[in-house]
Amino acid sequence: MPRSAPAARPATANPAGSTPGRYFWWLVVTELGFMGLASGVAAALARTATPVAQVVTTEQLTSTPAQVLTGQVLPPELTFSRYFTEWNFDIAWALFCAFGIFFYLAGIWRLRRRGDTWPLHRTILWVAGLLALFYITNGGVNVYEKYLFSTHMLAHMMLTMLVPLLLVPGAPVTLAARAIAKRQDGSRGAREWILLAVHSRFAGIIANPLVAAGLFAGSLYVFYYSPIFSWATTDHLGHMWMIVHFLITGYLFVQSLIGIDPVPFRLSYPFRLLLLIGTMVFHAFFGLTLMMGTGLLLADWYGAMGRTWGLSAIGDQQFGGGIAWGVGELPTIALAIVVAIQWSRNDEKVTKRLDRNADRTEDAELNAYNERFAKLAAHDQH
Repeated sequence: MPRSAPAARPATANPAGSTPGRYFWWLVVTELGFMGLASGVAAALARTATPVAQVVTTEQLTSTPAQVLTGQVLPPELTFSRYFTEWNFDIAWALFCAFGIFFYLAGIWRLRRRGDTWPLHRTILWVAGLLALFYITNGGVNVYEKYLFSTHMLAHMMLTMLVPLLLVPGAPVTLAARAIAKRQDGSRGAREWILLAVHSRFAGIIANPLVAAGLFAGSLYVFYYSPIFSWATTDHLGHMWMIVHFLITGYLFVQSLIGIDPVPFRLSYPFRLLLLIGTMVFHAFFGLTLMMGTGLLLADWYGAMGRTWGLSAIGDQQFGGGIAWGVGELPTIALAIVVAIQWSRNDEKVTKRLDRNADRTEDAELNAYNERFAKLAAHDQH
């Protein structure tokens, strides 16, 4: 009986054929599964606070209101000595003041090298003005003005009144015009650009005494009773803008009253005094409004600082109004004195000029007047 052929094995049992393909697809499916799982875990982790974030949250829960608002620890209670021992340096303003002093002294050195002179008192006033600006932007006033409205107002008064009162008599434009050589080839150098800016139409508008006074007094109300105050208090860029604005408006106003540098238009001395008095009336009214007011400016900032020392927020604001009124009057008195002195000196110069003219012409005008008077008298007698 012939042997029967062996039965064929099922094709599925062939390990050399389909098994590797099956393992491959299982591997693909497994990898896709892990990728999906990883994506899900990543998404979950992205929405879940990390342990570090949890620590920050815990610290925030224990932070003081001042830290939450300013990002800095509330400084110790303000005393007079801490105005000079607490510092918060602003590199931008420190460099500005340093370069301002350096270039001014360099201009004086250039004048003296060619045999010219420059008044010492102008140098002293200019350096003092920039040192005052350095202190305001880096010293104790800069530290505490974030937390106390009164200190902010003190900084405001110093920026608009004290610093310009020192800088303007320094006459930086006049110094630059004398110290920087004039170009002979018709091109424009530093001297030409400075004089072009000073005599431009825009400079003529903002340097007009009436416009300068309007900017000086009007910006008080626009600044403090608009969102600009919040921006300047809570944002560093706004704070920088505020300093520049106060400096420029104060400088323009003081320049219109006692400035030595060239300007397109000047008022006579009597009108300068009237302009000063009128502007200070608006200034005093602003200070009195703050002193007597019961509505807190920027309540969500100064009223939420959480201070345990010093006056209450509204009491500190009223004290700031007193600073605006009282401290602001001191530079005003100084301005009035300087205007009066310049007026007196100008009268003396006019008198001397008239006397020299009379000596040169041998009182020709007076003699002609006397002759006319004598002729009229003789005519009446006939």
